[in-house]
Amino acid sequence: MHAHHRFPSEGFPGRGRARGRAADAPPPVERAEVAGWFAGRLPDEWFTGPVELVVDRDEITVVGSVPEPDVGDGDPAAARAGRIARFREQTRGQRMAIADAAQQRYGRSVAWGASCGDVRELFTTLSVPVMTRLRQPERLVLDTLVDAGVARSRSEALVWAVRLVGEHAEDWLAELRQVMAAVEEVRARGPQ
Repeated sequence: MHAHHRFPSEGFPGRGRARGRAADAPPPVERAEVAGWFAGRLPDEWFTGPVELVVDRDEITVVGSVPEPDVGDGDPAAARAGRIARFREQTRGQRMAIADAAQQRYGRSVAWGASCGDVRELFTTLSVPVMTRLRQPERLVLDTLVDAGVARSRSEALVWAVRLVGEHAEDWLAELRQVMAAVEEVRARGPQ
């Protein structure tokens, strides 16, 4: 007969409960500082306005709006996709140099994208593996999504579930991010 061990909900004995940043994660950065740096580095003629900037522990994603083409009697969606493709090809060298400088400065990869009207394309983004431990009830949820054909694997089902939560909890997540930013600001100031 096997002995059954019950570990505390905090995790396994001898292993501290992970909270916040991982030990090997790059230090937090101020989004405003990153936005300012990119505003100063990006050529003025690339985009029609300020870029959309998303920063996480692994990656900085920069998406700018390129000018709409004069379509004439052509297909607008095809013209917009062509404009994005042209931008990608013509700016590749400069974008890579800016990305290298940003990676050195911030310790994160840089992904690029462009939008034109209602067409949006991300060029290169990271797909980062995330390890997790799931108990049977959570695994059953993933397996149901796989069995129903919603996803091809547990991994894809987990991605689907995370996206769904993100879509339906965006206001709550935005509020949580604001509170976390305020905590980081107070922590950076230290005691007075």
